[in-house]
Amino acid sequence: MVRQVTEFDAADDLVIYPETDGEPMAQNTLQFIWIVLIKEGLEILFASNPDVFVAGDLFWYPIAGDIDTKYAPDAMVVFGRPKGHRGSYVQAREGNIAPQVIFEVLSPGNRKQEMDDKFDFYQKYGAEEYYIYDPDKNILKGWLRSNKTLKPIKNINNWVSPRLQIKFVLAPTTLEIYRPDGRKFVTPVELDELYQREQQRADAEQQRADAEQQRADAEQQRANAKQQRADAEQQRADTERQARLNAASQLLQTGMSIEQIAQILSLTVQEVQSLNFL
Repeated sequence: MVRQVTEFDAADDLVIYPETDGEPMAQNTLQFIWIVLIKEGLEILFASNPDVFVAGDLFWYPIAGDIDTKYAPDAMVVFGRPKGHRGSYVQAREGNIAPQVIFEVLSPGNRKQEMDDKFDFYQKYGAEEYYIYDPDKNILKGWLRSNKTLKPIKNINNWVSPRLQIKFVLAPTTLEIYRPDGRKFVTPVELDELYQREQQRADAEQQRADAEQQRADAEQQRANAKQQRADAEQQRADTERQARLNAASQLLQTGMSIEQIAQILSLTVQEVQSLNFL
């Protein structure tokens, strides 16, 4: 059963909102890497929250029935909307909830007028936080909503997003983004490398545990063998003593003195004497 994640009304259900404009999501590999890193990092961060929708390069239509007023942010986060597949984000079908956090990743092909138009759009239609990152120049800019306008964030380095609770750190050559638990956003390749290292660590730990168990088993085997030898020695001693006692009993019947029997059979006088009472 497919879960319905959008809502329709009679006035809007016949409107077809285009899902693509034919333009590529990214204009170069570096821009694409950063779009994926941010979008997938946010997906992972909110994976356990069913009412946070994260999307990348998805048209946002803020006005019901208006198919011309739209933009497709590189990444956006919507609190209060369920996860699920969508061809576009039609705000009128989403409880009229606007995306609260918007990300754009610059490429050399972006023009100032284009970015100004996007800013005006996000400001007008309700974005609470807006971030632009230029990976070529390692420049991060951010804006935070105050009433009806987006105000620049003055100290963006080490800034913590009020909505997302993620931290932006501008290192000398790149941007680093940290989750509330201190874990860094990573690319899929870096994520796989982390998995491989963790798997190797787990395998090494298992090997150490197996070796320790083998040492413990060997020690137990040695202890068991020692105990078996001791038991066998005791059994031989008991058998030998019993044989001497049997011999002593027979010698007593010959009339030989207790002292003589004890000396001959390496028994104590008390052991030989005890046979007289059996």
